[in-house]
Amino acid sequence: MLKYVLRRILVFIPTLIAITLLGFVIMVSAPGDPVERMVSAAQSGGEIGSQTANQIEQKKFWSKKLGLDLPIFYFSLNTLAHSDTLYRVYDRNERNALSRLTSEYGNWEAIAAYYSAIDELNSAHGSIKVDSTMAMGYSVDKVKQDINQSYFESSALKATYNETVINAKLETLSEIYSAPYMTILSDKLDIVKEKLEAVRQTATPWRVFVPVVNFYPNNQYHRWIFGDGNWVTGKGSEFTKGVIRGDFGTSYRTKMPISEVIATKIFWSFFFTMVSVVLGYLVSIPLGIQSAVHKDSRFDRISSIIVFILYSIPGFFAATVLLMTFANPDVLHWFPASGVEPVRGFPEGASFFEVWSGRFPYLILPIISYTYGSFAFLSRTMRVSMLEIVNQDYIRTARAKGLSERTVVYKHALRNALLPIITVFANIFPIAIGGSVVLEVIFTIPGMGNEVFQAIVNQDYPMVVAVLTITGVLTLVGYLVSDILYAVADPRISYSK
Repeated sequence: MLKYVLRRILVFIPTLIAITLLGFVIMVSAPGDPVERMVSAAQSGGEIGSQTANQIEQKKFWSKKLGLDLPIFYFSLNTLAHSDTLYRVYDRNERNALSRLTSEYGNWEAIAAYYSAIDELNSAHGSIKVDSTMAMGYSVDKVKQDINQSYFESSALKATYNETVINAKLETLSEIYSAPYMTILSDKLDIVKEKLEAVRQTATPWRVFVPVVNFYPNNQYHRWIFGDGNWVTGKGSEFTKGVIRGDFGTSYRTKMPISEVIATKIFWSFFFTMVSVVLGYLVSIPLGIQSAVHKDSRFDRISSIIVFILYSIPGFFAATVLLMTFANPDVLHWFPASGVEPVRGFPEGASFFEVWSGRFPYLILPIISYTYGSFAFLSRTMRVSMLEIVNQDYIRTARAKGLSERTVVYKHALRNALLPIITVFANIFPIAIGGSVVLEVIFTIPGMGNEVFQAIVNQDYPMVVAVLTITGVLTLVGYLVSDILYAVADPRISYSK
């Protein structure tokens, strides 16, 4: 058995690598710019220079914290024209513009000089102090308006690759800089035009067709898996310890570590999943056994009709009906409508019994909604499995030997009939982390299902990928546990060979 478990664990390794790769690809390919989402919006008013410097520093910080200042993978297929350090540009739109310009002109050195000239023009706005002396007789408000427009036009120029749009923006900036108080920026603009002309004059588009393979030992995927410290021990990590140590990065929505968010949410998903599984098995297994032993009896027919009626009712519909009936002040206000405990919480120093007795009314309706749907599936699975077993020769032999019906059913038949139920049991582990999105939203349960729903709505991709990765790992664990339980339930199953 031990050798078999070790072999299965070794087989899991490539599967886990594939799961992490899939999750990482989803995260880096997701639309939107994570840095822009994490940067706090600049406050209105104040000097444009201080706002610009603050935003730039925040972008650099979040780019480093999220690992976006690194190449994506261990290697990349590039061209002789493109730069192998383009990932250092922290703004995604600017990286895209630089890549498109390189694909068109093929001379990265000239394009980099052009980009630096625009960056100097853009940064020069921060050194401008607007006062009556600088305005040279013009309205101070007019000067501020021109500077703001100039700043936004030059910022947009850094993310522009279409030649027609570039020329239009340069013309707009030239008109703004025609005013005498804009001389300092006008000189910077002349340098930008000069560098742009150099790009056009030294174009080498043939370089785009020469492939080059670049290798990056330190990259985003490596950092995501092993952290930004020592990849073996994790020591020295600054922002992340890596997925291998349970650190899935930072949530875009809450800006909290994802591991902390999961730790605060997983309890209720795990609680409702386990309670519903225990209740489902306690009811369904005896029900399936009795239906099989008394096949085609009145009990078998009535129980089959009831469980199939329950199974046909969608979970969200049943949960809504329960709320409208038993948590409605106009009908029967027996249970609270939402949450898992009183809004005000519990008094300080409340005992364990007091806390859970206060929570009990909040848990009844969700537990019913979680559990009832499994009755039909589990009981029918148990019934079919038992019917197959009770018709075997060794069961007839046991009865012929004079053993009691209870001994025949529960000692000889039940263990062999449990194999399909054990297979279903393997799905408990991934369900426990994912929770039930619909039911948790309906009952306002602060579990993982609700958290995943909010993450999808708010495009919180690291959280979605974390749940995807953990679910994949727990699925593999569930399969391994099922294999072990097979051998426990049926001694004829052996993994020694």
